[in-house]
Amino acid sequence: MAKRDYYEVLGVKKDADAEALKKAYRRLAMKHHPDRNPDDKAAVEHFKEAKEAYEVLGDPERRAAYDRFGHAGVDATAGARGGGFEGGASFSDIFGDVFGDIFGGGARGGRPQVFRGADLRYDLDVSLEDAVRGTTVELQVPKLSACKTCDGTGAKAGTKPDTCPTCAGHGIVRVQQGFMQLQQTCPQCRGTGTIITDPCTDCSGQGRVRETRTLSVKIPAGVDNGDRIRLAGEGEAGQNGGPSGDLYVQIRMRPHPIFQRDGSDLMCEIPIGFATAALGGEVEVPTLDGKVMLKIPAETQSGKLFRLRGKGVKGLRGGGVGDLMCRAVVETPVKLNKKQKELLREFDANMVGDTTRHSPRADSWFDGVKRFFTQE
Repeated sequence: MAKRDYYEVLGVKKDADAEALKKAYRRLAMKHHPDRNPDDKAAVEHFKEAKEAYEVLGDPERRAAYDRFGHAGVDATAGARGGGFEGGASFSDIFGDVFGDIFGGGARGGRPQVFRGADLRYDLDVSLEDAVRGTTVELQVPKLSACKTCDGTGAKAGTKPDTCPTCAGHGIVRVQQGFMQLQQTCPQCRGTGTIITDPCTDCSGQGRVRETRTLSVKIPAGVDNGDRIRLAGEGEAGQNGGPSGDLYVQIRMRPHPIFQRDGSDLMCEIPIGFATAALGGEVEVPTLDGKVMLKIPAETQSGKLFRLRGKGVKGLRGGGVGDLMCRAVVETPVKLNKKQKELLREFDANMVGDTTRHSPRADSWFDGVKRFFTQE
């Protein structure tokens, strides 16, 4: 029976590179390996065929000969190169490097494994004024820092950690599970690659101690609720000489007694007296830059918005200054004396019979109520 084309066996094109050939062979070997298909002669034959094809195409010299002369160019040396299943590797030998890639395997020359320190978060309450103008604050940050006595090694001064005898300093060990070979963290050194026989008394061999550091943090002008400021390297110290993590300062805006912020705009409510709303006038309005006088037109209704341009906030990420939006709230008089009540009753009596002119919204509302109850 004529042999199949090796490229066809592996299911790749003739211009496939070495990585594509290797992936194709792994896939077929995983599927047809006799360890996974006991008593399946067809699987054994498919495995032999794939192995032979990869041995030829995976060798640049033999592949060149095969491309030029076909099977005749490589058959003479097939036996000498160990073709055939009987002389091949076991399943775990074939795929050992696969699991090494997945689990970060590979010798590291006995060097201890280092770990980056954890990132930290600090929630900082900021007033609206400080957020708008910017400020500098002092923070007390508790964290794990490198032990100064042992310089972060965890070993007593004058000594150093020993290479872990279980993993030879790699931090990982190989475990055979049936036909699969896996890698896991070394149980003795817990992945560090070293063990400490004479620990530092100040840090008990941990290489880190808990302390509270005082940091000066600049809050840029324009920050808003939820913004984060990153302080590189101000997180917890790493292990085995690993880099420190970062500190993230999370901005939280404190409630303001007057203003609410909406991006670069500010919102506020301004109470207006009954007479001022009806006749018009001026009211004093606070802004972040000082007081201004706001002109109230006659017949102003409660809820009307007034815009004061440029009296808002300049955003952290650029753009112009926002506006101050003032919502008018017409106040109902309270705690009236006898004379005031009489004047209001007289005023109200004078309005009777002319609601369309003086209270158009109320008139249209009552008309709507009548239509609602009389509709069929």
